[in-house]
Amino acid sequence: MAGGTWTSQNKILPGVYINTRSQGSARASVGEKGIVAIAEPLSWGPSGTMREFTPGEETVPYLGYDITHSKAMFLREMMKGSDVTDGPIQILLYRLPGTGGAKATATVGDLVVTALYDGVRGNDLTVMISEDPDTEGVFDVSTVVDGTVADQQSVTKTSELKTNQWVSFSTVESGEGTLTPTAGQALTGGADPKVSPGDHAAFLTAVEPFRFDILVYDGSDKATIQAYAAFVERISNRVGLKCQAVMAGASDCNSERVLSVNNGVKLSDGTVLTPQQAVWWLAGAEAGARYHQSLTYAQYPGAVEALPKRTDAETEEAVKKGEIVFIDNFGTVKVCTDINTLTSFTVDKGQEYSKNRVMRVLDQFCNDVYQQFSLYYIGKTDNDDNGRNLLKGWIVGYLSEMQANGGIRDFDPEDVTVEQGNSVDSVLVNVALQPVDSIEKIYISVTVSVNTETE
Repeated sequence: MAGGTWTSQNKILPGVYINTRSQGSARASVGEKGIVAIAEPLSWGPSGTMREFTPGEETVPYLGYDITHSKAMFLREMMKGSDVTDGPIQILLYRLPGTGGAKATATVGDLVVTALYDGVRGNDLTVMISEDPDTEGVFDVSTVVDGTVADQQSVTKTSELKTNQWVSFSTVESGEGTLTPTAGQALTGGADPKVSPGDHAAFLTAVEPFRFDILVYDGSDKATIQAYAAFVERISNRVGLKCQAVMAGASDCNSERVLSVNNGVKLSDGTVLTPQQAVWWLAGAEAGARYHQSLTYAQYPGAVEALPKRTDAETEEAVKKGEIVFIDNFGTVKVCTDINTLTSFTVDKGQEYSKNRVMRVLDQFCNDVYQQFSLYYIGKTDNDDNGRNLLKGWIVGYLSEMQANGGIRDFDPEDVTVEQGNSVDSVLVNVALQPVDSIEKIYISVTVSVNTETE
């Protein structure tokens, strides 16, 4: 279905077209958010495929490694949340295809064992073949991963073996399918593919049909940064899905749709994360933050030091450029201020658009209205007074809930109008919102009173 923003009432496709701008200074419930999309150069799994991972699931089917492995660090960081917000409810994970990857293999007699996917993870696999002591001619063929038997099959010849989640089996061209015992034959030759910017372009094409709140790029290629920024701008303004991108070194984007990380952190186990790696945590925390929550002064769990450290002057300069800076605060690491890269303000996009809590209010409203009207109103509701009152009633109920939860303030039902549009099948909805932001600056004046009376 079509959606996005509009400048005149001339749309062709049925859809929901929503504009937001600054103005000076069914059950209507607020929906869920919290989906992160990321493309990674993994060492296991199907390439060029979007996979939906829910935090708490076993990671081996997605990564080839468990959650404690260094290869899973990006997921661990992304799922942490903060001291004031939850982590994401879902992660869309895409393995970048790259080129030059190879599958690990091993040959034992007539049997050829091949890793299911290309990548170095295949080099950690071993095949064991032993004859069943109780049944002559029957062999147990075991696939071993990190010293643990992941699959075992009892067969009499190679052709009876079936592909498991780690390897496939075949017979050498001249072989008869005879099984040869081995105490352990390691697979070798597995290689990770080399990723290029073009692979990220393929990811952006693949992710477009999905619903997500935060898009992550953890690299430093300037052209790719610009591609991600242009993508979230287009998706938000033309497709109708409001979203943001989290990257490092992206302050030049100057967009409410792009967040840019300035520095990295050191974790309690001594691991140092670069700004590009710190985007993992920020993306998850931003996705998990509700419309009435801010990450200003939110604590990064497990981080003990901001690296590199920024002076107050450097931090102020970075914030002016629209960058998110990690700061040391009483033995913890916190977000200085929850902002995006928008720094050029206009009448339609004032300074409030640079605050991510405000953007969450607007995006939550736009995404929920888009979904609700698409499901229950377009093509189903008459464009007369009764039908338009139904639309208004839903919006009023929705915004009343948002106000009750502290997302907006001073809302009155009269702030919503639903009118006949320029054509017989269109309506024009006007909504006035006042998003609530968090207290960030506290100014205190202390007056010292001196008692001049002599005793």
